[in-house]
Amino acid sequence: MRAMVFERVGQPLTLKDIPRPEPGPGQILIRVEACGVCRTDLHIVDGELTHPKLPLVPGHEVVGRVAALGPGVEGFAEGQRVGVPWLGHACGHCPYCDMGRENLCDEPLFTGYTFDGGYAEYCLAHTDFTFPLPEDADPVALAPLLCAGLIGYRSLSKAGAAKVLGLYGFGAAAHILCQIAIHQGRRVLAFTRDGDQAAQDFARRLGAVWAGDSSAPSPEPLDAAIIFAPVGALVPAALKSLRKGGRVVCGGIHMSDIPAFPYDDLWEEREIVSVANLTRADGEEFFPLAAEAQVKTETVSYPLDQANAALDDLRAGRLQGAAVLVP
Repeated sequence: MRAMVFERVGQPLTLKDIPRPEPGPGQILIRVEACGVCRTDLHIVDGELTHPKLPLVPGHEVVGRVAALGPGVEGFAEGQRVGVPWLGHACGHCPYCDMGRENLCDEPLFTGYTFDGGYAEYCLAHTDFTFPLPEDADPVALAPLLCAGLIGYRSLSKAGAAKVLGLYGFGAAAHILCQIAIHQGRRVLAFTRDGDQAAQDFARRLGAVWAGDSSAPSPEPLDAAIIFAPVGALVPAALKSLRKGGRVVCGGIHMSDIPAFPYDDLWEEREIVSVANLTRADGEEFFPLAAEAQVKTETVSYPLDQANAALDDLRAGRLQGAAVLVP
């Protein structure tokens, strides 16, 4: 099969012919229809996430069809459409798994990081972290839901009942979450890269009541802020815009250092929390909600062999919505 392979930091991915894997017990082989290009992939290839399997096939927003079942696998059928997220397997026996917090598992496996992912014509998945997906939907449109959507939803859950919500960084995750939040009756304010008029117009088109530069103060107090941009300086900026008792949710797996800020900005029971990975329950709640809200993903498709171009466009901020590879 063809695959885009990551071998060393500082080098582009390489298109290679590699053996098609065979599913083992508890696994299925998936013929990839589409795979989203996530900022986490960028953190991996840029060396900001430092312990990938090498060589590695990245990609963890996988949509495809079941091509083969491993020994003893039940509950899936060949030809069925499925999706594979970032958290690809949890141990099931550590203290966190026992508490129902499998997103914090001590022995996790991550798709496209500790085992090969979806920048390929085929990939393996563990059945316990594989979601059935609609048979009649566009696979390219579905792909961003597998991480941008799921992590966005978990971030929104951490924001609680916030009625006035600030989204910092209006990319793949925020454009999905904006639609969910508005469906729930929340007011959304979008904070983008300074001067990014296209992103601000995009946010308004999706229903944001205000859109402006992330360096600007919020025009109204926020009940909660969710930060998707990997910029630590946005944390104290968002804190300044919170109401008393408000919360800043850091939704990314990597962020630059958070600069010092005065305690007064945190006082009055404001909080800063992070989001790590996802749980299967997140998927069970999110996918029906996305359908109910009639979420429409904005995507730009690339052929598999153009994965480096997609990563470059993401790195440079040239994308509106999400990039998706199509083998």
